[in-house]
Amino acid sequence: MANPIYVLNGPNLNLLGTREPAVYGTETLADLEQRCVRKAQALGLTVDFRQSNTEGELVGWIQEARTKASGLIVNAGAYTHTSIAMLDALLACEVPVVEVHLSNIFAREPFRHRSYISQAAKGVICGFGGLGYELAIEALASARSGA
Repeated sequence: MANPIYVLNGPNLNLLGTREPAVYGTETLADLEQRCVRKAQALGLTVDFRQSNTEGELVGWIQEARTKASGLIVNAGAYTHTSIAMLDALLACEVPVVEVHLSNIFAREPFRHRSYISQAAKGVICGFGGLGYELAIEALASARSGA
């Protein structure tokens, strides 16, 4: 079987479902994981779904993805707007990267309009809630098949 798609989630995403539901929706992180598993299975793929509130752990997982993942989906949370360390790790990662955000970061506070990690991403999906993760899996599956 092919290497899994890594789905990495950053700080505070463990609070989904209860944290600002008007912004982030009512799905929990476990709900999003199940959504990703179902979508990947439908496409003949697997996912390795993870969350951390620690920047260094996320950087380590990105480095691991270089050799163990077929693609990488990253919702870096607030680290999107601050982490040059994550950007550097993503630039060194040799698998396709899709950046995902539940909310439309460009319709929010001005400091959220700048994403450091976008420079390393093949594409960015934001504002579609949990559907964004499914769209990212479809995009990676298409890139993999050469479509």
